[in-house]
Amino acid sequence: MEFLADYAGFLIRLLSIALIILLILSVVASGKNKQRKNGNLTITKLNDGYQAMKDELSKKLFDKKILKQQQKALKKQKKAEAKSAVKQSEEQKRIYVLDFDGDIKASAVQSLREEITAVLSVASEKDEVVVRLESPGGVVHGYGLAASQLQRIRDKGIPLTVSVDKVAASGGYMMACVADKIVAAPFAILGSIGVVAQVPNIHRLLERNTIDVELHTAGKYKRTLTMLGENTDEGREKFKQDLEDTHDLFKHFVSKNRPVLDIDAIATGETWYGSEAIDNKLADAVMTSDAYLEQYYSDHDVVQVTYREPKAFTERLGLGVLSAVEQKATGWLSKALNHRGF
Repeated sequence: MEFLADYAGFLIRLLSIALIILLILSVVASGKNKQRKNGNLTITKLNDGYQAMKDELSKKLFDKKILKQQQKALKKQKKAEAKSAVKQSEEQKRIYVLDFDGDIKASAVQSLREEITAVLSVASEKDEVVVRLESPGGVVHGYGLAASQLQRIRDKGIPLTVSVDKVAASGGYMMACVADKIVAAPFAILGSIGVVAQVPNIHRLLERNTIDVELHTAGKYKRTLTMLGENTDEGREKFKQDLEDTHDLFKHFVSKNRPVLDIDAIATGETWYGSEAIDNKLADAVMTSDAYLEQYYSDHDVVQVTYREPKAFTERLGLGVLSAVEQKATGWLSKALNHRGF
């Protein structure tokens, strides 16, 4: 037993030392993070990956004689392309591919803004930007900013296509409608042009346990509904009116960007699958993002642009699990307390 007690004491001291070291490293890293603001911009030519897969499959399927002929033709083609490289660089249309995977806070907007800034520095009106968009929606201000970032592309006169493989609903559709063209997979979900809000209230539970909560505000409608206090009918009416005002702004934004829509008919909060979305003019074509990009691989440069934010201190120390738990908890709390969301 004495040995176990000594061993336990040793472990506690070791853990204490480790925590102190971790704290010191955290302070040092936070100081460095103030100076290190830039992330990493990655450029990937998608044509190369497509051609590599094609070559690998050809080796397995085709006769050696046929394959040799194809390789000879390909070399001849590359040689011709090399001779006119300068001319192609000046005249050839480029397709810039950006990915947006949206959560409730539209966190990906931080990377999106950097990617768009990079693309706009080199793209011209003859090029095209394709955004592969996936989002079920989220907070109003987050998706409002994300849609505004896409508007920067339109303002430069560069064609913008949004491709939806799974879902672009609510705030996600608010982003999509900015595009010149929306393509959606057959079973992709689009629409949900509405506003939702929920505020849990535990006032009666606190009252039963003789717990008082005081809320002091300056301004009649500073807090219309609360989580802990007693809500009033006047507060509920004001809260509902705020939702209606936000919905009107949402409808106006969508109808301005897609005037072909019958906004009153589709702004009911309903969703439609890709093939149905065509009938309601929510989308322009039914196809996957792969099918859309594949048509450009043979005669265009298809370039994926990805911006990565600098890793947090916990991630650099291999403590990403803690960060993931924190993000999940924050997301749940945002849903629970969300006052206005798409």
